[in-house]
Amino acid sequence: MSPPPSAPSAPPEAPDRDPGLQPERTRLAWRRTTLTGAVIAVLAAKSALHGAPSTAGVVAAALCAVLWLGILALAHGRIHALTATRPPVLEPRIAATAVLCVIALAVCGAALVL
Repeated sequence: MSPPPSAPSAPPEAPDRDPGLQPERTRLAWRRTTLTGAVIAVLAAKSALHGAPSTAGVVAAALCAVLWLGILALAHGRIHALTATRPPVLEPRIAATAVLCVIALAVCGAALVL
């Protein structure tokens, strides 16, 4: 006698991820990045308004503030995504935007200092 046919088995559920401290380190890195951007934006505003403010200085300081807000929005979204059990992979578009914002913020800050 042959054994009865078995019912199709359901695919095994993915076990809960044991991420260790990696998500926490990533959250802290995003927070450090936004803190650094805030410091650059504040120093840019101070530099632009020190002495006789010029139009170019005020525009550069305003651009620093806008870039910092962009970094802040990207970081907030990523930090929120990292709270999931299985966080999604960082999209290349978001990573490239964050890098470009950081580079532009550094260039604007350096332009104000020089």
